[in-house]
Amino acid sequence: MDQPSRTRTKPLPEVAKAHRDPHNYPHGVAFLDSQYVPMAEAKISVLDWGFLHSDATYDTVHVWNGRFFRLDLHLDRFFAGLGKLRMTIPHDRNAVTEILHNCVALSGHRAAYVEMLCTRGASPTFSRDPRDAVNRFMAFAVPYGSVANAEQMQRGLHVAISDKVRIPPASIDPAIKNYHWLDLVRGLFDAYDRNAETALILDTEGNVAEGPGFNVFAVRNGALTTPAMGVLPGITRRTVFDLALELGVPAQAAPLPVEVLRTADEVFITSTAGGIMPVTVVDGDPIGDGAPGPLTRRLKDLYWEKHEDPAWSTPVHYP
Repeated sequence: MDQPSRTRTKPLPEVAKAHRDPHNYPHGVAFLDSQYVPMAEAKISVLDWGFLHSDATYDTVHVWNGRFFRLDLHLDRFFAGLGKLRMTIPHDRNAVTEILHNCVALSGHRAAYVEMLCTRGASPTFSRDPRDAVNRFMAFAVPYGSVANAEQMQRGLHVAISDKVRIPPASIDPAIKNYHWLDLVRGLFDAYDRNAETALILDTEGNVAEGPGFNVFAVRNGALTTPAMGVLPGITRRTVFDLALELGVPAQAAPLPVEVLRTADEVFITSTAGGIMPVTVVDGDPIGDGAPGPLTRRLKDLYWEKHEDPAWSTPVHYP
């Protein structure tokens, strides 16, 4: 693909309308109903099961310096989620790849947050049978954003551990990326009430699980531990395991008790939206010496170096 497909593509100047919209949509380009449109024009029906029942799956990949990072892994997870939810889309893997490239290229973003998603859709007769719904595929590219802002990346995030419990795997397979966030949102409000910046919530055994849109790692005696149960197997989480192997750092997925996290030498979180981000305060107390730790910094630096490696990233073909 040298240039974006021109199938029913609207003129790019219309993207500027997003800046005049009262909802302040971000500058970006979306794909739905076989056409590329400004973000402000990307809409779904209020009768879509994705809206009414959170019946949807998605995946998010990022672009940095004009290159997708680990796109193949995100596509693997997205198509696996479609299969598990019995959804179908009218695009194969190569077509979805082209659509994502087109969204980024048309937006012009060199650093982008790029999402592919499928909702259950709506039934023409408003049937309550999910088999009657017409599944709907969408994608979009907007400016890259991070869980942690620039100041937090420098000094580390302040996190509170909420007593809210993550939806158990027996109810929803955490490997299917989804929009079921009410447990996470309740945890966030607990964190804000305690003057923290974000939250971690628990698994059904009372151990640390994950936060809103991120996994967590604890460093003790030079080894890494991340929760094993009830968490999304994040692509950045997997990347940390790959980097740890390259560096010869022991890493495991295992139960992570609250007190083990609170007394860790270092703590960091991982997400496509931000990469590897240090945590320096948990429940009001400093982690280690209260500054981002050396292993966190080493992993973070290597993570961003990999963004230029052709084995880990692929270029966007801008027009």
